[in-house]
Amino acid sequence: MKANGTKRKIFNDAVDLLSGAEEVSAPENGIRMLPIDSIRLFRKHPFRLYEGERLDDMVESIREHGILNPVIVWKVGDNYEMLAGHNRQMAGKLAGLTEIPAIVKTDLTEEEAYVYVIETNVIQRGFAELLPSEKAAVLAERYEKVSNQGKRNDILEEIARLNGSDMPETCGHDVHKLKSRDAIGEEYGMTGRNIARYMRVQQLEEPLRERLDDGTLPLVAAVDLSYLSDKEQKTVSGLAEQGKIKLDVKTAKCIRDMAGNVTEKKVLETLNSGKGKKSVAGKSIRLSVDVYEKYFSGVKSAEVAGIVEEALAAWFEKGGEADVPDGRDREAG
Repeated sequence: MKANGTKRKIFNDAVDLLSGAEEVSAPENGIRMLPIDSIRLFRKHPFRLYEGERLDDMVESIREHGILNPVIVWKVGDNYEMLAGHNRQMAGKLAGLTEIPAIVKTDLTEEEAYVYVIETNVIQRGFAELLPSEKAAVLAERYEKVSNQGKRNDILEEIARLNGSDMPETCGHDVHKLKSRDAIGEEYGMTGRNIARYMRVQQLEEPLRERLDDGTLPLVAAVDLSYLSDKEQKTVSGLAEQGKIKLDVKTAKCIRDMAGNVTEKKVLETLNSGKGKKSVAGKSIRLSVDVYEKYFSGVKSAEVAGIVEEALAAWFEKGGEADVPDGRDREAG
């Protein structure tokens, strides 16, 4: 997010616990002590939870100080779903707590509840720190999840109060109203085309989403595979898991061209027969001798094209402006 005139206090679980922050005042629903096991994970929670040293530090802090800042939960019928505080709950359990302080929300729609989940995580972690699939969830929420902008602003103001900060002046509250990828991209320093890519990969099944997050599936390739059915995505993921195919940009484009007819047998036949290469054949380019020697000295000629392709894919992920020849990104929105 863009910086604003008032420096925002980081809404960070670990920092809150270590700093001895004063207890925040509860909004309309008040703070209650709830059994820690009575709160379940939010049904659409798209963020990874703390692990390793970060989680260990939080557990030790809770053992020493307790949970100083209440979590925010949504009461649905007789159940509670966590909106903000998944890590505090997990660390509290590990620290041996049986109860947790909570602000209980009872008057939310599912879309409004999702705003709490998204916005508190963005404030806490920062957009740049998020994994690709997490960025996709944030951008999709900003673009389409909440149609009532006034209610969304009320939620953000409440989160800011709980965070001990002022309402940011430039956090893009009119962006959703404008429904503009370019406007959202301006807020995050990304092109509208790249915003479309991230929003499109929301359609990925979990195994492929994990590959996107761990860097083994380029974003451009992920967009192509997102057009496959759930069953076809699982087929492709299985082939990659077995080491039978490499999920690079070229392979993903070829498989997307087979959408509706993707089976293990047909994918392998097409890729092995070389038909996939024909669909992505492009024009030759010339490099100066100086450029070639600088970047490809000692590299086998057969490997040069692959290196260039991967570099271009990485460039696109960072917001490259060049148009994709087949216009596929126009479909991504």
